[in-house]
Amino acid sequence: MRKFIFILFLIIAFSASGEVTKVGTTAAPFLTIPVGPRALGMGGAFVSIADDATAMFWNVAGIGKLTHIEAVLIHTNWIFDTYFEYAGVIIPVPGLGTFGANFTYMNLGEMEQTTEADPDGNDIKFSCGSFSFGLAFARQLTDRFSIGINAKYIQENIMNCSATGFAIDIGTLFRTQFKDARLGLSISNFGTKMQMAGNDLLVQHDIEPGISGNNPYINAFLSTGSFDLPLILRVGLSIDLINTPKNLLTLSCDALHPNDNTESLNIGTEYVFNNLISLRAGYKAIYRTDSEEGFTFGVGLSKGFPGFLRFKVDYAYELFGRLNDVQKFGVAMEF
Repeated sequence: MRKFIFILFLIIAFSASGEVTKVGTTAAPFLTIPVGPRALGMGGAFVSIADDATAMFWNVAGIGKLTHIEAVLIHTNWIFDTYFEYAGVIIPVPGLGTFGANFTYMNLGEMEQTTEADPDGNDIKFSCGSFSFGLAFARQLTDRFSIGINAKYIQENIMNCSATGFAIDIGTLFRTQFKDARLGLSISNFGTKMQMAGNDLLVQHDIEPGISGNNPYINAFLSTGSFDLPLILRVGLSIDLINTPKNLLTLSCDALHPNDNTESLNIGTEYVFNNLISLRAGYKAIYRTDSEEGFTFGVGLSKGFPGFLRFKVDYAYELFGRLNDVQKFGVAMEF
């Protein structure tokens, strides 16, 4: 079984390989926006940790080892005054595995239409955005090895046009016997191409302009191209440098291979005091060509209250160069 999984990852990873000239050419780029202030605070080096409901984004295998119902809500102030939202819930079923559902939404706001005749706008407003909905399942095959899959429906909309697609995320997680170091491997957004269609592509065209007397107002649709999804291979390693009843210090590193950008590394660390306060820092997109991303940091508070096992509040901040800085907020509850 493990050999089959490894061969499957190699096949998908090979299909993910691409040239540098493919930078920025995939559809649904919102699928690559990091989910969760905890993970972002650690510089996005989370694929081998993945131990909360955001694991459905980073490495779905991570939910297989969780034993409590957990729900998470995340809000992100993204670049250029846009907003990115994520909601997820996981439900462990003893003896079977862990089920999950997740919803991602990208809000680009309202814009004014511009044309050749009105380059400064014509007072016609339109909106655009993107969303995905996924269902996940993961199972711990042994006390050290888990595997999971997340299947999702994707849609992008602009004015009266939309594009839809389907994709799966696959992940594995292995806890080694060397100081409990964790190894994570995930493939995200392996699926169909996406192509815009809708009423805004409807035009009237004269198919024979050289012939007089024919109908010059034949209905036709403009042809649009189809684009791949942003396929990403992530490989990660994490280890606890300090692990005592009151102090936990974790170091993590991820290597990324996307099909629409250059390879890069994410590194991060997290310090947890008394299972209550967390401090995080990291660095994203090391070695990525022309990246504006870089240093990240974050804080978290986790405490048990009557009525549910634990309530968590997290915050992360990322320096994003000329594209403005990013702030991410999240709350989670364990039942």
